[in-house]
Amino acid sequence: MSGKRAAVIGGGIIGVSVARRLAREAGGVEVTLFEKEDRLAAHQTGHNSGVVHAGFYYEPGSLKATLCRRGVDLLREAVRDHGVPYEECGKIVVALDEREASRLTAIHARAVANGVPGVRLIGGDEIAEVEPHARGVLALHSPRTAIVDYVALTNGLAEDLRAAGGEIRLGQEVTGLEQRGGAVRLTAGSGTEEFDLVIACAGLGSDRLARVAGEPREPRIVPFYGDYLLMDASASHLVNGLIYPVPDPRYPFLGVHLTKRIDGTVMIGPNAFLSLGRESYEGRRFVPRDVREVLGFPGFWRFAARNLPAAAREARTALDPRRFVTEARKYVPALTGDAVTRGPRGIRAQAMDARGVLVDDFVISGTGHIVHVRNAPSPGATSALAIAEHIVREAVRRRSWA
Repeated sequence: MSGKRAAVIGGGIIGVSVARRLAREAGGVEVTLFEKEDRLAAHQTGHNSGVVHAGFYYEPGSLKATLCRRGVDLLREAVRDHGVPYEECGKIVVALDEREASRLTAIHARAVANGVPGVRLIGGDEIAEVEPHARGVLALHSPRTAIVDYVALTNGLAEDLRAAGGEIRLGQEVTGLEQRGGAVRLTAGSGTEEFDLVIACAGLGSDRLARVAGEPREPRIVPFYGDYLLMDASASHLVNGLIYPVPDPRYPFLGVHLTKRIDGTVMIGPNAFLSLGRESYEGRRFVPRDVREVLGFPGFWRFAARNLPAAAREARTALDPRRFVTEARKYVPALTGDAVTRGPRGIRAQAMDARGVLVDDFVISGTGHIVHVRNAPSPGATSALAIAEHIVREAVRRRSWA
Protein backbone atom coordinates (compact mmCIF):
# COMPACT_ATOMS: atom_id res chain seq x y z
CA MET A 1 0.00 0.00 0.00
CA SER A 2 3.05 2.26 -0.04
CA GLY A 3 2.51 5.61 -1.75
CA LYS A 4 -1.25 5.58 -1.34
CA ARG A 5 -3.21 8.54 0.03
CA ALA A 6 -6.24 8.42 2.33
CA ALA A 7 -8.46 11.24 3.57
CA VAL A 8 -10.74 11.24 6.61
CA ILE A 9 -13.48 13.85 6.86
CA GLY A 10 -14.54 14.99 10.31
CA GLY A 11 -12.55 15.96 13.40
CA GLY A 12 -14.81 14.44 16.03
CA ILE A 13 -13.67 11.47 18.06
CA ILE A 14 -14.78 8.98 15.40
CA GLY A 15 -12.99 10.75 12.54
CA VAL A 16 -9.80 11.23 14.55
CA SER A 17 -9.91 7.58 15.66
CA VAL A 18 -10.27 6.39 12.07
CA ALA A 19 -7.44 8.59 10.81
CA ARG A 20 -5.19 7.48 13.67
CA ARG A 21 -5.89 3.83 12.96
CA LEU A 22 -5.19 4.26 9.25
CA ALA A 23 -1.91 6.07 9.89
CA ARG A 24 -0.78 3.41 12.35
CA GLU A 25 -1.99 0.23 10.66
CA ALA A 26 -2.39 0.70 6.91
CA GLY A 27 1.31 0.47 6.14
CA GLY A 28 2.80 3.48 4.42
CA VAL A 29 -0.48 5.24 3.63
CA GLU A 30 -0.37 9.05 3.73
CA VAL A 31 -3.34 10.12 5.89
CA THR A 32 -4.94 13.58 5.90
CA LEU A 33 -7.79 14.59 8.22
CA PHE A 34 -10.11 17.42 7.16
CA GLU A 35 -12.13 19.37 9.77
CA LYS A 36 -14.24 22.37 8.87
CA GLU A 37 -13.93 24.04 12.29
CA ASP A 38 -10.83 25.65 13.76
CA ARG A 39 -10.56 22.94 16.43
CA LEU A 40 -11.22 19.24 16.90
CA ALA A 41 -14.24 17.85 18.79
CA ALA A 42 -16.28 20.98 18.04
CA HIS A 43 -19.67 19.33 17.64
CA GLN A 44 -21.15 16.12 19.07
CA THR A 45 -17.89 15.04 20.72
CA GLY A 46 -17.62 18.34 22.57
CA HIS A 47 -21.30 18.58 23.48
CA ASN A 48 -22.10 15.15 24.90
CA SER A 49 -22.51 13.97 28.48
CA GLY A 50 -19.10 12.30 28.78
CA VAL A 51 -20.55 8.87 29.59
CA VAL A 52 -18.65 5.72 28.64
CA HIS A 53 -21.55 3.35 28.06
CA ALA A 54 -21.29 -0.26 29.19
CA GLY A 55 -23.48 -1.58 26.36
CA PHE A 56 -26.56 -3.13 27.93
CA TYR A 57 -29.38 -1.47 25.98
CA TYR A 58 -28.40 -2.70 22.53
CA GLU A 59 -29.62 -5.67 20.52
CA PRO A 60 -27.18 -8.56 21.04
CA GLY A 61 -25.14 -9.12 17.90
CA SER A 62 -25.78 -5.63 16.52
CA LEU A 63 -22.94 -3.32 15.53
CA LYS A 64 -23.85 -1.12 18.48
CA ALA A 65 -23.57 -3.94 20.99
CA THR A 66 -20.39 -5.42 19.51
CA LEU A 67 -18.54 -2.16 18.91
CA CYS A 68 -19.61 -0.60 22.21
CA ARG A 69 -18.18 -3.46 24.25
CA ARG A 70 -14.98 -3.53 22.20
CA GLY A 71 -14.84 0.27 22.26
CA VAL A 72 -14.79 0.39 26.06
CA ASP A 73 -11.71 -1.82 26.18
CA LEU A 74 -9.88 0.26 23.56
CA LEU A 75 -10.92 3.51 25.21
CA ARG A 76 -9.56 2.41 28.57
CA GLU A 77 -6.20 1.70 26.97
CA ALA A 78 -6.17 5.10 25.26
CA VAL A 79 -7.02 7.14 28.37
CA ARG A 80 -4.29 5.32 30.28
CA ASP A 81 -1.75 6.03 27.54
CA HIS A 82 -2.64 9.74 27.41
CA GLY A 83 -3.39 10.41 31.08
CA VAL A 84 -6.95 11.49 30.29
CA PRO A 85 -9.32 11.70 33.30
CA TYR A 86 -11.51 8.58 33.51
CA GLU A 87 -13.72 7.44 36.39
CA GLU A 88 -15.76 4.27 36.82
CA CYS A 89 -18.46 6.03 38.83
CA GLY A 90 -21.11 3.39 38.09
CA LYS A 91 -24.68 3.66 36.90
CA ILE A 92 -28.10 2.57 38.08
CA VAL A 93 -31.21 2.30 35.90
CA VAL A 94 -34.10 2.77 38.29
CA ALA A 95 -37.59 1.26 38.08
CA LEU A 96 -40.19 3.32 39.93
CA ASP A 97 -42.96 0.69 39.85
CA GLU A 98 -43.60 -2.95 39.02
CA ARG A 99 -44.36 -2.26 35.36
CA GLU A 100 -40.97 -0.65 34.91
CA ALA A 101 -39.38 -3.44 36.92
CA SER A 102 -40.61 -5.95 34.36
CA ARG A 103 -38.98 -3.98 31.54
CA LEU A 104 -35.81 -3.67 33.60
CA THR A 105 -35.57 -7.43 33.94
CA ALA A 106 -35.54 -7.70 30.14
CA ILE A 107 -32.76 -5.08 29.94
CA HIS A 108 -30.76 -7.11 32.47
CA ALA A 109 -31.05 -10.18 30.25
CA ARG A 110 -29.80 -8.16 27.29
CA ALA A 111 -26.91 -6.82 29.36
CA VAL A 112 -25.86 -10.34 30.30
CA ALA A 113 -26.08 -11.42 26.65
CA ASN A 114 -23.83 -8.50 25.70
CA GLY A 115 -21.24 -9.45 28.29
CA VAL A 116 -21.51 -6.30 30.41
CA PRO A 117 -19.20 -6.88 33.41
CA GLY A 118 -20.60 -6.87 36.93
CA VAL A 119 -24.13 -5.93 35.96
CA ARG A 120 -26.86 -7.07 38.35
CA LEU A 121 -30.36 -6.30 39.59
CA ILE A 122 -30.62 -4.73 43.06
CA GLY A 123 -33.58 -4.01 45.31
CA GLY A 124 -34.58 -0.84 47.11
CA ASP A 125 -32.24 -1.34 50.07
CA GLU A 126 -29.25 -1.91 47.82
CA ILE A 127 -30.15 1.12 45.70
CA ALA A 128 -29.61 3.21 48.83
CA GLU A 129 -26.17 1.63 49.30
CA VAL A 130 -25.09 2.68 45.80
CA GLU A 131 -26.97 5.99 45.61
CA PRO A 132 -28.12 7.00 49.12
CA HIS A 133 -30.49 9.72 47.87
CA ALA A 134 -32.10 7.68 45.06
CA ARG A 135 -35.41 5.87 45.32
CA GLY A 136 -36.96 2.99 43.35
CA VAL A 137 -38.38 -0.52 43.63
CA LEU A 138 -35.66 -2.16 41.54
CA ALA A 139 -32.50 -1.04 39.74
CA LEU A 140 -29.99 -2.37 37.29
CA HIS A 141 -26.51 -1.64 38.65
CA SER A 142 -23.57 -1.35 36.25
CA PRO A 143 -20.50 -0.68 38.42
CA ARG A 144 -18.11 -0.39 35.44
CA THR A 145 -19.99 2.37 33.60
CA ALA A 146 -17.64 5.34 33.47
CA ILE A 147 -17.23 9.01 32.61
CA VAL A 148 -14.42 10.64 30.63
CA ASP A 149 -13.31 13.90 29.02
CA TYR A 150 -13.95 13.12 25.35
CA VAL A 151 -12.42 16.37 24.10
CA ALA A 152 -9.15 15.65 25.91
CA LEU A 153 -9.20 12.10 24.58
CA THR A 154 -9.78 13.31 21.01
CA ASN A 155 -6.83 15.67 21.27
CA GLY A 156 -4.69 12.83 22.64
CA LEU A 157 -5.65 10.60 19.71
CA ALA A 158 -4.79 13.48 17.36
CA GLU A 159 -1.28 13.51 18.89
CA ASP A 160 -0.99 9.84 17.97
CA LEU A 161 -2.13 10.61 14.43
CA ARG A 162 0.50 13.31 13.96
CA ALA A 163 3.19 11.11 15.52
CA ALA A 164 2.34 8.41 12.96
CA GLY A 165 2.86 10.91 10.13
CA GLY A 166 -0.74 11.99 9.61
CA GLU A 167 -1.77 15.55 8.81
CA ILE A 168 -4.69 17.50 10.31
CA ARG A 169 -6.12 20.38 8.33
CA LEU A 170 -8.41 22.60 10.39
CA GLY A 171 -10.78 25.14 8.84
CA GLN A 172 -11.11 22.98 5.71
CA GLU A 173 -14.72 22.13 4.87
CA VAL A 174 -15.12 19.36 2.32
CA THR A 175 -17.70 20.37 -0.28
CA GLY A 176 -17.05 17.93 -3.11
CA LEU A 177 -16.45 14.18 -3.46
CA GLU A 178 -16.32 12.46 -6.82
CA GLN A 179 -14.97 9.03 -7.64
CA ARG A 180 -13.17 8.82 -10.98
CA GLY A 181 -11.86 5.37 -11.72
CA GLY A 182 -9.55 4.35 -8.91
CA ALA A 183 -9.27 7.83 -7.40
CA VAL A 184 -11.53 10.14 -5.41
CA ARG A 185 -11.46 13.85 -6.13
CA LEU A 186 -11.97 15.78 -2.90
CA THR A 187 -12.69 19.49 -2.85
CA ALA A 188 -12.04 21.46 0.33
CA GLY A 189 -11.88 25.23 0.43
CA SER A 190 -10.66 26.40 -2.98
CA GLY A 191 -8.59 23.31 -3.76
CA THR A 192 -9.17 19.84 -5.20
CA GLU A 193 -6.96 16.83 -4.53
CA GLU A 194 -7.05 13.13 -5.38
CA PHE A 195 -7.05 10.35 -2.81
CA ASP A 196 -7.15 6.58 -3.08
CA LEU A 197 -9.51 6.21 -0.13
CA VAL A 198 -11.88 8.66 1.59
CA ILE A 199 -13.70 7.89 4.85
CA ALA A 200 -16.40 10.38 5.81
CA CYS A 201 -17.20 10.70 9.52
CA ALA A 202 -19.15 13.93 9.15
CA GLY A 203 -21.70 13.56 11.98
CA LEU A 204 -24.37 16.21 11.58
CA GLY A 205 -23.44 16.61 7.92
CA SER A 206 -23.07 12.94 7.06
CA ASP A 207 -26.16 12.66 4.86
CA ARG A 208 -25.29 15.77 2.85
CA LEU A 209 -21.77 14.57 2.18
CA ALA A 210 -23.09 11.15 1.17
CA ARG A 211 -25.46 12.76 -1.33
CA VAL A 212 -22.59 14.80 -2.79
CA ALA A 213 -20.77 11.51 -3.40
CA GLY A 214 -23.81 9.97 -5.12
CA GLU A 215 -25.08 7.88 -2.21
CA PRO A 216 -28.83 7.41 -1.51
CA ARG A 217 -30.65 10.32 0.16
CA GLU A 218 -31.76 8.13 3.06
CA PRO A 219 -31.19 7.80 5.86
CA ARG A 220 -31.47 11.54 6.55
CA ILE A 221 -30.08 13.38 9.53
CA VAL A 222 -32.83 14.98 11.60
CA PRO A 223 -31.21 17.08 14.36
CA PHE A 224 -32.67 16.88 17.85
CA TYR A 225 -31.28 19.15 20.54
CA GLY A 226 -30.92 18.22 24.16
CA ASP A 227 -30.64 20.82 26.93
CA TYR A 228 -29.14 20.12 30.33
CA LEU A 229 -29.41 21.74 33.73
CA LEU A 230 -26.45 21.81 36.10
CA MET A 231 -26.79 21.03 39.79
CA ASP A 232 -25.16 23.55 42.12
CA ALA A 233 -22.07 22.38 43.98
CA SER A 234 -24.09 22.47 47.21
CA ALA A 235 -26.38 19.73 45.82
CA SER A 236 -23.85 17.58 43.95
CA HIS A 237 -23.52 15.23 46.93
CA LEU A 238 -26.99 13.92 46.07
CA VAL A 239 -25.60 11.93 43.14
CA ASN A 240 -22.57 9.61 43.24
CA GLY A 241 -22.61 8.48 39.61
CA LEU A 242 -25.27 8.06 36.94
CA ILE A 243 -28.99 7.65 37.63
CA TYR A 244 -31.11 6.72 34.59
CA PRO A 245 -34.78 5.94 34.02
CA VAL A 246 -36.08 2.72 32.51
CA PRO A 247 -36.68 3.38 28.79
CA ASP A 248 -40.37 3.80 27.98
CA PRO A 249 -41.29 2.09 24.67
CA ARG A 250 -43.92 4.79 24.04
CA TYR A 251 -41.18 7.38 23.53
CA PRO A 252 -38.31 7.43 21.02
CA PHE A 253 -35.84 9.04 23.47
CA LEU A 254 -34.73 8.06 26.95
CA GLY A 255 -35.92 10.99 29.04
CA VAL A 256 -34.38 12.98 31.86
CA HIS A 257 -31.53 11.41 33.85
CA LEU A 258 -28.81 12.54 36.24
CA THR A 259 -25.22 12.36 35.05
CA LYS A 260 -22.03 13.09 36.94
CA ARG A 261 -19.36 14.72 34.77
CA ILE A 262 -15.63 14.15 35.02
CA ASP A 263 -15.23 17.59 36.66
CA GLY A 264 -17.65 16.56 39.43
CA THR A 265 -20.59 18.63 38.20
CA VAL A 266 -23.92 16.80 37.95
CA MET A 267 -26.13 17.36 34.90
CA ILE A 268 -29.87 16.85 34.66
CA GLY A 269 -31.32 16.09 31.26
CA PRO A 270 -31.40 16.02 28.36
CA ASN A 271 -34.71 16.59 26.70
CA ALA A 272 -35.00 15.87 22.96
CA PHE A 273 -36.68 18.38 20.68
CA LEU A 274 -36.38 19.26 17.01
CA SER A 275 -33.51 21.71 16.53
CA LEU A 276 -33.92 24.78 14.33
CA GLY A 277 -30.37 24.23 13.08
CA ARG A 278 -27.90 21.39 12.89
CA GLU A 279 -25.37 23.45 14.83
CA SER A 280 -27.67 25.78 16.81
CA TYR A 281 -26.10 25.34 20.23
CA GLU A 282 -27.05 28.79 21.48
CA GLY A 283 -30.66 29.87 22.05
CA ARG A 284 -33.07 29.20 19.19
CA ARG A 285 -30.89 30.16 16.23
CA PHE A 286 -32.88 29.48 13.08
CA VAL A 287 -31.06 28.03 10.06
CA PRO A 288 -33.43 28.12 7.05
CA ARG A 289 -31.73 25.37 5.05
CA ASP A 290 -31.74 22.94 7.99
CA VAL A 291 -35.40 23.58 8.77
CA ARG A 292 -36.47 23.32 5.12
CA GLU A 293 -34.78 19.94 4.79
CA VAL A 294 -36.57 18.55 7.83
CA LEU A 295 -40.00 19.95 6.94
CA GLY A 296 -39.63 18.78 3.35
CA PHE A 297 -38.80 15.23 4.39
CA PRO A 298 -41.92 12.98 4.40
CA GLY A 299 -40.25 10.63 6.86
CA PHE A 300 -40.17 13.36 9.50
CA TRP A 301 -43.94 13.88 9.26
CA ARG A 302 -44.52 10.13 9.57
CA PHE A 303 -42.31 10.15 12.67
CA ALA A 304 -44.12 13.17 14.13
CA ALA A 305 -47.57 11.66 13.56
CA ARG A 306 -46.59 8.56 15.55
CA ASN A 307 -44.96 10.47 18.38
CA LEU A 308 -47.35 13.23 19.41
CA PRO A 309 -47.31 12.22 23.12
CA ALA A 310 -43.51 12.25 23.08
CA ALA A 311 -43.50 15.67 21.42
CA ALA A 312 -45.82 17.02 24.11
CA ARG A 313 -43.58 15.63 26.86
CA GLU A 314 -40.43 17.10 25.37
CA ALA A 315 -42.10 20.44 24.62
CA ARG A 316 -42.92 20.85 28.31
CA THR A 317 -39.25 20.55 29.26
CA ALA A 318 -38.20 22.79 26.35
CA LEU A 319 -40.56 25.55 27.51
CA ASP A 320 -40.15 25.17 31.26
CA PRO A 321 -36.82 23.99 32.74
CA ARG A 322 -38.59 23.32 36.05
CA ARG A 323 -39.99 20.20 34.38
CA PHE A 324 -36.46 18.80 34.39
CA VAL A 325 -36.37 19.07 38.15
CA THR A 326 -39.84 17.57 38.50
CA GLU A 327 -38.76 14.54 36.46
CA ALA A 328 -35.43 14.20 38.27
CA ARG A 329 -37.10 14.35 41.70
CA LYS A 330 -38.90 11.10 40.90
CA TYR A 331 -35.49 9.46 41.34
CA VAL A 332 -33.80 11.86 43.78
CA PRO A 333 -36.58 13.40 45.93
CA ALA A 334 -34.20 15.67 47.86
CA LEU A 335 -33.40 17.71 44.74
CA THR A 336 -34.90 21.22 44.76
CA GLY A 337 -35.54 23.70 41.98
CA ASP A 338 -33.28 26.37 43.45
CA ALA A 339 -30.28 24.01 43.30
CA VAL A 340 -29.96 24.06 39.49
CA THR A 341 -28.87 26.43 36.72
CA ARG A 342 -29.16 26.24 32.95
CA GLY A 343 -26.40 24.16 31.38
CA PRO A 344 -25.07 23.23 27.93
CA ARG A 345 -26.88 22.01 24.84
CA GLY A 346 -26.01 19.10 22.60
CA ILE A 347 -27.40 18.23 19.17
CA ARG A 348 -27.86 14.61 18.19
CA ALA A 349 -27.14 13.61 14.59
CA GLN A 350 -30.03 11.14 14.43
CA ALA A 351 -30.55 9.25 11.18
CA MET A 352 -34.16 8.65 10.10
CA ASP A 353 -35.39 6.49 7.24
CA ALA A 354 -38.14 7.24 4.72
CA ARG A 355 -40.73 5.51 6.92
CA GLY A 356 -40.03 7.96 9.73
CA VAL A 357 -38.24 5.34 11.84
CA LEU A 358 -35.19 6.38 13.85
CA VAL A 359 -32.28 4.24 12.69
CA ASP A 360 -31.13 2.41 15.79
CA ASP A 361 -27.91 0.66 14.78
CA PHE A 362 -24.71 2.17 13.45
CA VAL A 363 -24.81 2.53 9.65
CA ILE A 364 -21.57 2.33 7.66
CA SER A 365 -21.88 2.23 3.88
CA GLY A 366 -20.12 3.13 0.65
CA THR A 367 -17.85 1.66 -2.02
CA GLY A 368 -14.30 0.41 -2.14
CA HIS A 369 -12.94 3.94 -2.38
CA ILE A 370 -15.43 6.01 -0.33
CA VAL A 371 -16.80 4.92 3.05
CA HIS A 372 -19.56 6.83 4.86
CA VAL A 373 -20.45 6.66 8.54
CA ARG A 374 -24.14 7.47 8.07
CA ASN A 375 -25.36 6.92 11.63
CA ALA A 376 -23.33 6.83 14.84
CA PRO A 377 -25.43 8.23 17.70
CA SER A 378 -24.91 7.21 21.33
CA PRO A 379 -22.84 5.15 22.10
CA GLY A 380 -20.84 6.52 19.16
CA ALA A 381 -18.20 8.22 21.29
CA THR A 382 -17.78 5.15 23.50
CA SER A 383 -17.46 2.99 20.38
CA ALA A 384 -15.21 5.35 18.39
CA LEU A 385 -12.00 3.37 18.60
CA ALA A 386 -13.83 0.14 17.78
CA ILE A 387 -15.64 1.79 14.86
CA ALA A 388 -12.21 2.84 13.58
CA GLU A 389 -10.86 -0.68 14.01
CA HIS A 390 -13.87 -2.09 12.14
CA ILE A 391 -13.67 0.37 9.23
CA VAL A 392 -9.91 0.16 8.76
CA ARG A 393 -9.89 -3.64 9.00
CA GLU A 394 -12.53 -3.84 6.28
CA ALA A 395 -10.74 -1.28 4.09
CA VAL A 396 -7.44 -3.11 4.37
CA ARG A 397 -9.11 -6.50 3.83
CA ARG A 398 -10.82 -5.40 0.60
CA ARG A 399 -7.67 -3.74 -0.77
CA SER A 400 -9.82 -2.44 -3.65
CA TRP A 401 -8.08 0.90 -3.30
CA ALA A 402 -4.56 -0.40 -2.77
